[in-house]
This record gives sequence, structure tokens and C-alpha cells, in this order.
Amino acid sequence: MSEDKNRNSPPERRLTRRGFLKGVGTGLVGTATLQQGLLAAGPEAKVPPADVRGKDITRAVVSLKINGKPYSAEVEPRTMLLSLIRDKLGLTGTKSVCERGECGACTVIMNGKTVYSCMVPALEAHGAEITTVEGLSRGDRLHPVQEEFIKHDGYQCGFCTSGFELALKDLLDKNPNPDLDQIKQGLSGNICRCGAYPHIFEVALELAGKKGGR
Repeated sequence: MSEDKNRNSPPERRLTRRGFLKGVGTGLVGTATLQQGLLAAGPEAKVPPADVRGKDITRAVVSLKINGKPYSAEVEPRTMLLSLIRDKLGLTGTKSVCERGECGACTVIMNGKTVYSCMVPALEAHGAEITTVEGLSRGDRLHPVQEEFIKHDGYQCGFCTSGFELALKDLLDKNPNPDLDQIKQGLSGNICRCGAYPHIFEVALELAGKKGGR
């Protein structure tokens, strides 16, 4: 009877040494399983084969295309795409500002969709095709979006510019003739701390052939 009574007692009142060790052990196994799952998952997760050193998986090689050029780099599981692009590959046109997915300065186009590179784990970019601001121009020839940013003074400090240019390119690729409301919606994920929005909207309207906000 005593044992049955104990088994029916609320869990919070029966914290035993055995229960404590069991809980800790389960947590450790879960953590190890999660780490190995992220780094050694199949094609669906788009995760590359991991480089196993000793008993712990601490590195993995990511291969991807940026601006049409193949790259490979060894990263830690915690490495974000922004860090891979800027720090390991030296493509510093992608700016690091808030690093929390709020300002859009680090925007890149990944597999045809704009993403905040500060919020994408580098491992998830394995096999991806990415466009950064360096990929807009062709040699000395600027992309039309870049030309219009210069023409309409669509920048001040410049930290947000590359993100806005890529977001606008993506918008116009999908909708070549947006109106002003559609432009504002399409660029709503990007912040200009200098307040150059009127000039940026002029850039977009010029490219959309809708001068004057029509």
C-alpha cells in the first residue's frame, strides 16, 4: 500500500536521486541527438556531411553558389549565413547591423527568395544559390536598381542600401509594375534609419514606370 501511495503522489513531491539522474541523462541524450540530427540529416534538411572529430561533431563543410560562383567553407553549427558571407568569404557588401532579423540590412536572395542572412544558419544554405549586392553589377556596369539609387539619392549612411537594393530587385523580378502601395509592402521588411524612404520609393517608381506615384 505504501508503494502504491507513493506512485500516485504528484511528481513534484517525489524528486528522488534516481529521478533526477534519469532526467539529466534524458536531457543529455536529447541534446546529443539534436546536434547529430542537424549535422547529419538527409537531403531533406539540406545539411552537408559533418566532419567528426573525436566523439563530438564540431564542424561541417558548406558548399553553395554565391553570385554564380561556387564556394565551400568549414563552419560551426552556430555560424549564421551572414557570418559565412562576410567573415569567411569576404563579401562585405552584405551589412551586419542588428543581427536579430529586424532591419533588413543583411538581406540576400536565396533560392529566389529574400532572406535575412543574420537569421539563416549557414548549414541551411548548403547547396543554395545566393545573390548578394556584389552580384548585381556586371563588371563596371551597374544594375538598373543601383543606377537609380544613385540618381535619386536613395541612400545616406549606406548601411541599409544593399539590403534595399536586393529587396527591390526581388520585388521587381516578381512584379515588374508595382504601384506605390505594393512597393511599400514589398520593402516593409527593410529599415532606413536615415529616413530616405521618399527617395527609395522614387527609385522604385522610376523602375516600375510609374512616376508621380500613379
